[in-house]
Amino acid sequence: MLEGRDGTMRDEADLRDVLAARHPFDRLDADALRDLVQGLQRRSLEAGALVFDVGQKLEGLFVVERGRVDIRGVDDAVVSLLGEGDVFGGRGLMRDGLAVTRAVAVEPLDLLVLPRASFDRLVRENAAFARCFERPPQAFRRGTATDGDLTTLRIGDIMTRDPVAVRPDTTVAQAARRLRDEDISCVLVTGEGGALRGILTTGDLAARVLAEGRGGDAPVEAVMTPDPFTLAPDAIGFDAFLAMTERRIGHLPVVEDGVAVGIVTRTNLVRRRTVSAVSMIGDIARQDSLPAIRGTVAQIPMLLAQLVGAGVDPPTVARLITGIADAVTRRLLALAQEELGPAPVPWLWAACGSQGRVEQTGVSDQDNCLLLDDAYDEAAHGTYFAGLAKRVSDGLDACGYYHCPGEMMATNPRWRQKLAVWRGYFAGWVRTPDPMAQMLASVMFDLRPIAGTFSLLSSLQEETLAMARANSIFVAHMIANSLKHQPPLGFFRGMALIRSGEHKDTIDLKLSGVVPIVDLARVYALQGAIPLVNTRARLEAARSAGVISPSGAHDLIDAYDLICETRLRHQARQARDGRRIDNFMAPRELSELERNHLRDAFVVVKTMQAALGQGRQMMG
Repeated sequence: MLEGRDGTMRDEADLRDVLAARHPFDRLDADALRDLVQGLQRRSLEAGALVFDVGQKLEGLFVVERGRVDIRGVDDAVVSLLGEGDVFGGRGLMRDGLAVTRAVAVEPLDLLVLPRASFDRLVRENAAFARCFERPPQAFRRGTATDGDLTTLRIGDIMTRDPVAVRPDTTVAQAARRLRDEDISCVLVTGEGGALRGILTTGDLAARVLAEGRGGDAPVEAVMTPDPFTLAPDAIGFDAFLAMTERRIGHLPVVEDGVAVGIVTRTNLVRRRTVSAVSMIGDIARQDSLPAIRGTVAQIPMLLAQLVGAGVDPPTVARLITGIADAVTRRLLALAQEELGPAPVPWLWAACGSQGRVEQTGVSDQDNCLLLDDAYDEAAHGTYFAGLAKRVSDGLDACGYYHCPGEMMATNPRWRQKLAVWRGYFAGWVRTPDPMAQMLASVMFDLRPIAGTFSLLSSLQEETLAMARANSIFVAHMIANSLKHQPPLGFFRGMALIRSGEHKDTIDLKLSGVVPIVDLARVYALQGAIPLVNTRARLEAARSAGVISPSGAHDLIDAYDLICETRLRHQARQARDGRRIDNFMAPRELSELERNHLRDAFVVVKTMQAALGQGRQMMG
């Protein structure tokens, strides 16, 4: 018998019946449940009492029997309110046994406590129970992608290993004999330590040796393609297909730590079964009209449903969907130039927002800009680039990448400027970080080159990161700006739902789920001078750079993966049902297990926001 704070007695049979109907104890069989109940302890606390504090060793898993508990972050702000039947403390137990939040009794409280040893034994012996406390990606992973998909296979798995290589001073005749004897179409040119210097193909022999009347004694270095485009072994096959299609190359060296370790050819790719994402990219690259491009892009909802159904992880899904947007953008740029003629000065089309971060899903507006060489003259060149921007932006809109409501597009003259003006923009935002400057800087810190002269952006990014990081006031303002979007934690089973309007009783998985983590990652990148723009990559780099703790980064990456996966699964369901894709999901669509994991993910985000906010106060 267990006695409550008010003297109420509850026998073991009664407790078994109560717990058997509650998650996660409904995953236990009768014997395990009986053993659990026999090991339970009861704690009774008065209002305001501390259950545990951040960093404190947890005595076990807590179940609220009566009363309410505030779960608070490091800044003591409430991140979740728990009531009767709710379970807490599991995340800390599964990690290192230390509390990651603070728990405070809101009113007189009765708790049931499953001691740490009993909890550990149940996790070891009951897989279904353990899954309720596993890190979200493990708990949510449902199936694996099929073997042979270019969307999931790593380049290291499909490349030809130990490629034939020659020295730069090898003669053309010697290299040609290697090509003949080995029955291959290219050789790599390597220097000291295997460092890649270039590539020589049969096409190079025809165009630069025979056509130019060179002799066989010419050195390979004089006719090779120097510094060829390369990828790493952990890139996916889709990346190779995309690069080879858009760059019109048939050979792609694979490099690790500067050393050539393999080669990917069209033959390597043809041998693998392709999926619709790959064929869509190929179709777009060949199409000569906007209606044809639009017809291909219309297949994205079906593609999304297939990828999610196959168990492809969220980063890869986002990369594939964004890859289609990139291909559409580049094709529209090429078609526009066919109509307008060559550009009068060097230019760069860059994307920001979700396309810039390589995080697009099934629905997206467009965010883009044009960076122009400092030789740009508005009077002489303005009409050309205004026409280019309009054709591409309107084309994107026609394909479903609708015009940005805030006019953050190259069609807006403000975002179609020469490099000197862009430098002035960033310097002004950093120097005077008012709310508008913070918003604009947040958007523009996510710029990624799509087509044109990439060097126009690289120097600007390096300068801006260094300038922004050195300004502590600007960093403090960016932190404050990043905390404006809060995860949907409230009083209804821990989630705050939209109360009225078209999306009543749902949560916005983009604005309240993904965006808060995107904002956190951007600040971490700023603090660590990290040039990456992808959110997950920023979090991993921030962990490596020591900007955030390994445990904090681990939790936040897990939370991000879970929220992204939940969002993708929601959109995939809509696509399969023929509904319009959006970001608004009703929690009732999820099982209780899934809702609990999602709520835990939101608590992680809120906790990390609190830690960042506390750091900002210390800066001030």
